[in-house]
Amino acid sequence: MLYRKIESLIEDHLRSNSGKILLVDGARQVGKTYIIRHVGKRLFPNFIEINMVEDSLGDRLFAGIRTVEDFYLQLSMTEGRKMGTKENTLVFIDEIQAYPHLLTMLKFLSQDGKFTYIASGSLLGVTLSQTTSIPMGSIRKVRMFPLDFEEFLYANGMNEMAIQALRTKFRKQESLDETMHNKMMDLFRKYLLVGGLPDAVNAFLETRNIQRVREIQEEIHDYYAADASKYDEERKLKIRRIYDLIPSNMENKKKRVVAQSIENKRGKTFNDYQDEFEYLISAGIALNVQAISNPRFPLAESEGKNLLKLYLNDVGILSGILYGSNIRAILDDVRSINLGSVYETVVASELIAHGYKLFYYDNRSKGEVDYLIDDYDSLSAVPIEVKSGKDYTIHSALNTFVSNEEYHIQKAYVLSNEREIARKGKITYLPIYFVMFFQNGTGGAGSLLIP
Repeated sequence: MLYRKIESLIEDHLRSNSGKILLVDGARQVGKTYIIRHVGKRLFPNFIEINMVEDSLGDRLFAGIRTVEDFYLQLSMTEGRKMGTKENTLVFIDEIQAYPHLLTMLKFLSQDGKFTYIASGSLLGVTLSQTTSIPMGSIRKVRMFPLDFEEFLYANGMNEMAIQALRTKFRKQESLDETMHNKMMDLFRKYLLVGGLPDAVNAFLETRNIQRVREIQEEIHDYYAADASKYDEERKLKIRRIYDLIPSNMENKKKRVVAQSIENKRGKTFNDYQDEFEYLISAGIALNVQAISNPRFPLAESEGKNLLKLYLNDVGILSGILYGSNIRAILDDVRSINLGSVYETVVASELIAHGYKLFYYDNRSKGEVDYLIDDYDSLSAVPIEVKSGKDYTIHSALNTFVSNEEYHIQKAYVLSNEREIARKGKITYLPIYFVMFFQNGTGGAGSLLIP
């Protein structure tokens, strides 16, 4: 079984008797159902699972439910023998977005306290925004992502002691020796190929067959592109067009979405596609990075609404689209192949999965910096530049950015293939794999960044 960090969060919540219902959000195929089922069956003798998408396509037992009593009655029709007490019964409501009215009912189920509950779904951001009565105070919503690089390391046999040793190296700014660095880069490049979708990771571990991995990634990619069931056909086509454009946008110099290219119509603006962008981002299949022209802490106060970069939620899907089954393009670090978009995608997915809201710096005269994150310790923005080639020390836009006294930049990072950790002025050079230890915890963004 794959190690998932969210497992301990789910278990701690279910043991806590907090009174709130845990609501796990995330893209399809990231492992939500599997991990909840695994924890739930281990902790509760009576485990009841109801899939609301299946119900909506079948008997529709829960379609008209409006009261707690009616919910219990319908539940008892199929699971009556398992309905025990709050201490020994967990009711798992899967794919809850199929019935938005059940999101409102979570409040009353929580207050009634007859059983322990947990729920999961996708598109919950969109669904909650359209729910007349949001059960705030009664739910705890968390987002689940594909396996991050640390989880991929565990899947490939690295143990907790080794991970902790790497974390210590990161915190002390100590470079790995050549052998360990090469091992980490090998695993990192395999992660670029495989990504973090559980089915793809399991296929890789079981078969080492890149063709099988690519088949799974292609199936999921096609499913993501086609799955916009709540919209009419015209809007579905727009969603698919934006989604399909993401890889080619990544290959452009600016990498940002150009509204007029979506339908090849002049005069189109971002406002014309707000619902489509919201769907892709809320569904978890695209990761958004907003533009900032005035990088002052907190960055959210200065974000630009009309400049946006979108990344695919899984780096394996992207590398499959770009390189197919030719693993040499990545594993051999071919000089003629520019891996910039692949590296940027994996950094975006790592940072977002670790709690950061992402921005990028865009200035017509001063250039562009890949990412900006908030540092709550220094109350300043932290720029991050991602380099996939040998010229990792060449970054004129970052130099200009860091030297601008108006921005009050305290530190910056360049992530690359280079083994040695080095510091030049405010800029620290880190091996790309150490992005796995950037964590936006309760202590602020700087709490696990190198001081």
